[in-house]
Amino acid sequence: MSASPQDLLRQTGLGDYPLEVLSGGMIGQVTRAGPYVVKTHADPPKGMFQAEARGLYALMQAGIRVPQVYWASHEGLVLEYLEPGQPDWKSLAQMLCALHRTSAPTYGWDDLVFLGSFELPTGTGEDWTNFWAEHRMRPWLEATWTKLGRLGPRIEKILSSPLPSEGPTLLHGDLWHGNVYFAQSGPALLDPSVWWGERAVDLAMMELFGGFPGEFWRCYRELYPIPPEIRRAIPAYQLYYLLAHVHFFGAGYLGAVERVLEQVEQ
Repeated sequence: MSASPQDLLRQTGLGDYPLEVLSGGMIGQVTRAGPYVVKTHADPPKGMFQAEARGLYALMQAGIRVPQVYWASHEGLVLEYLEPGQPDWKSLAQMLCALHRTSAPTYGWDDLVFLGSFELPTGTGEDWTNFWAEHRMRPWLEATWTKLGRLGPRIEKILSSPLPSEGPTLLHGDLWHGNVYFAQSGPALLDPSVWWGERAVDLAMMELFGGFPGEFWRCYRELYPIPPEIRRAIPAYQLYYLLAHVHFFGAGYLGAVERVLEQVEQ
């Protein structure tokens, strides 16, 4: 079932506003309506928008600036519109270091987790290598197997390779630069895929697709140094996001998958 932004605003009783389509809707549509942002999808998976709302709330509880959620239903999401401000990479680094210093006893998430519109397995585990292989990598591997060709068996082969761990921390889960927003009130995070995992999962996405500038990384590493073994594991986590792009956007990402896979196999 799909709903228009006007439909959602009427359901919430928030009034009628002129609509402006915003950038960033690679999976669904993002529309500004006065003081609100309305997110919709032509055929939303069940629970996707509610999962995003729970993720935003979890980030907020951890002290992260996010847009306020006004309405979440199967049909869509109504959020606060944050007025744009100036980039502040130092404040972003401080905020993300605080996020990555949260802790939990196990990996995973008991509620629904989506990356884009793709549903990931729920549940938790204490063994990081096994959790990562079975609950995060294998679903993408199965979803993209027919597109991967000879890359598929090579990826499957590395799934049992042990991964270093620092312990479970709260992840944004899809932390490319497009999901960072500099508001007048300071840096904020958008479009999360929240669960408890290794911070290197976030670090991996932060280095893909343009990455974050040196100013950010200098501050982040000063506040929360990245051990060499964690640094070396980052390409393994980048495969997770690249397989997602193969699934959503096609074989044009296979070259990037192979380049990163070669780093993992070294």
